[in-house]
Amino acid sequence: MGENKQIEQKRVDEVREQIAGEISKLEQETSKRKDEVVHIRKYFWDEVKINTDTFDDYLETILGLRQEAQALAVSQSSHRQASKRLATLKRMERSPYFGRIDLREEGADRTEQIYIGIAALMDESGEDFLVYDWRAPVSSVYYDYQPGAVSYETPGGTVNGVLEKKMQFLIEGGHLQSLFDTSLTIGDEILQQVLGKGSNKQMQSIVATIQQEQNEVIRHERSRLLVVHGAAGSGKTSAALQRIAYLLYRNRHQLNADQIILFSPNTMFNRYVANVLPELGEETMQQVTFQAYLNRRLGQSFDLEEPYDQLEYLLTAARTSDYAARVAAIEYKASIPFFDAVNAYRQSLEHTGMVFSDLLFRGNVLISRHELDERFYGTDVSLGFHNRLEKLLEWLIKEVKQRIKAEYTQPWVEEEMQLLSEEKYRKAHRYLAKKRGFKRADTADYEMEDDALARLLVHQKVKPLLKEIRAYSFIHINAIYKQLFQGEEQLKRWTNKPLPSNWEAICAATVAMIDSDRLAYEDATPYLYLQELIQGFQVNRAIKQIVVDEAQDYSPFQFEFLKQLFPATKMTVLGDFNQAIFSHAQETSDFHSLTSLYGPDKTKLIPITRSYRSTKPIIELTRRLVPNGDQIIPFERDGAIPTLTRVKTKRERHTQMAAQINRLKERGFSSIAVICQSAAESRNAHEALSEQLELKLIATSSTEYEQGTVVIPSYLAKGMEFDAVILYDTAVYQDESVRRLFYTACTRAMHELHLFSLGDDSRFLQRAIRDGVLIITKP
Repeated sequence: MGENKQIEQKRVDEVREQIAGEISKLEQETSKRKDEVVHIRKYFWDEVKINTDTFDDYLETILGLRQEAQALAVSQSSHRQASKRLATLKRMERSPYFGRIDLREEGADRTEQIYIGIAALMDESGEDFLVYDWRAPVSSVYYDYQPGAVSYETPGGTVNGVLEKKMQFLIEGGHLQSLFDTSLTIGDEILQQVLGKGSNKQMQSIVATIQQEQNEVIRHERSRLLVVHGAAGSGKTSAALQRIAYLLYRNRHQLNADQIILFSPNTMFNRYVANVLPELGEETMQQVTFQAYLNRRLGQSFDLEEPYDQLEYLLTAARTSDYAARVAAIEYKASIPFFDAVNAYRQSLEHTGMVFSDLLFRGNVLISRHELDERFYGTDVSLGFHNRLEKLLEWLIKEVKQRIKAEYTQPWVEEEMQLLSEEKYRKAHRYLAKKRGFKRADTADYEMEDDALARLLVHQKVKPLLKEIRAYSFIHINAIYKQLFQGEEQLKRWTNKPLPSNWEAICAATVAMIDSDRLAYEDATPYLYLQELIQGFQVNRAIKQIVVDEAQDYSPFQFEFLKQLFPATKMTVLGDFNQAIFSHAQETSDFHSLTSLYGPDKTKLIPITRSYRSTKPIIELTRRLVPNGDQIIPFERDGAIPTLTRVKTKRERHTQMAAQINRLKERGFSSIAVICQSAAESRNAHEALSEQLELKLIATSSTEYEQGTVVIPSYLAKGMEFDAVILYDTAVYQDESVRRLFYTACTRAMHELHLFSLGDDSRFLQRAIRDGVLIITKP
């Protein structure tokens, strides 16, 4: 092994020498390209002769502008590509590659040694690969096979061969630290080292440790919808981001990062994963939250409830009188029966039920809602719904322009004319002169008549109304949505499924919210979906790939909405039902309901059951917290058994907790989370613990993932990981509705998990205590 290490180190040195040479050339090139871009920007207009005297001069000017713009675009693109490659090479200089396979392809007369890294590298001749990109077809052999017969897919077809050896390297700063022969899975030794390190401030891309099941996620391309159902800590998000890097590489001539969107749980999570793609040499994609989209579409009309505000209500308002109705409303409005009812309701609007608004001009009714109703339902019913709406829109614009003529001679117009400032009068004069064909130099010769100015003033006043009409503001969406909530008999016209027992209370609460210009989170997507069904979907065909993380918290409404919004996209959906923290989660309990989105033949479900984040003792505890936890397979990484400390007073809890945090800090843990159930509990915990030590409070408004010791609500900790987790109080996790929230909080711990209980233990801990996977400690 020592001799092998020397040979391999020599190769590392040779490859690094090649990398250094390429870096030197690229640094000169990027500097040159940057200078070109700066020069073109600085002297852009000097290079173009502006002349519009004749058509030929005008055409020459346009062509000159276009030529200079193209030169700038080419230089910018070249500089961007060179800079991107330079950044990748500098990462490779520290660790040129991480794996090697010895592969003899069928029909070949020799075995080829293939080294695999984060990007490809050629030798000086440009003919042979020194390093293959981890996304190249042949690299899949490294992740998927043990020595023996292998095959892999290429654009030219299937290649068969024999894998004779598979090796893995750990290279840091150009020094080969260790090398291993590996078999079916990527070497446990290196994975142990990676997982054994402390939590980084941001998620890291570790392509060297991709497992076979994760590789299937990364390279799958056939299905329109890929559903990844994985346990907490199984590497779902990491695999999805590496999947995006793979797709960008594989389809580099048809796909770019701007055509990909990641829907993530919150803005803090966006920062957490932001560096993964750049680490792999790719530009980062667009990252949004579903709520941000709702805010953009509905935020001007309503005060929208945030999803975490809804969750905070569910966690803290159980004793209020309207709680049961609100819980039932949240569950029902996210359900498939309600989704079907909304679709049936929209179909019924073709015959009756549309509600229109009066069109007002200066406070007076110009066209009444009754005229609109008669016009819409009086149109040939054989025409499609949207065709009839378009005809109504066309008639409306024409009718407004016709009726507005009666305003030309109204007294208010004369008053407006008298009150015009000198500047506005001159602007009107110039505008009308130009419209009459006067050249700019001759506008003084134009004599503006009062009736022409009157018409201009009226048309300017009516412009905002015409703009609103074109945006379908004459359709009273509020009233149309509220018609769904006019009582039990009303909704039963569109569904034969059972309604919640407290439907009348749900109806009253929904109508009251909308009448006060507020929209509950559970109403936002159904409301927008109905609006789009009526007005026509505002589709985005430019987006080719979307990734939905924490998909178990999305409702059928939201998935259907995304499908309609992005009709040209493929979708990757990641989730873990055991971490479903919202009330509607039973609708996507096993993600099989998603097969109806594009159909079973266009859907692929890949389960990932092995968990890598936490030590085996932590997973032995957490898998006992959920009904199907026995399916979760822990990675064989040893660690301390989780503890439960029972305290009698709040003061005792805070003293013991502070002491535990200090012990963890002394042992070198850099990221420690005190996880509370709600934001309210987090504020109280932070205030009490701040008297004894320094720690930060994470709230829904936080945008940066913090290192150090933090206090955080359980639902914001989703997707994150910490070296050590302290659960503030297990006693608040008793109801079945918070079981998965409890599981989510506990699975954030990488190395140590310590639970505290004031009063009763969580009933979900009974099995763990009985099985001896949780140590009870005395204060």
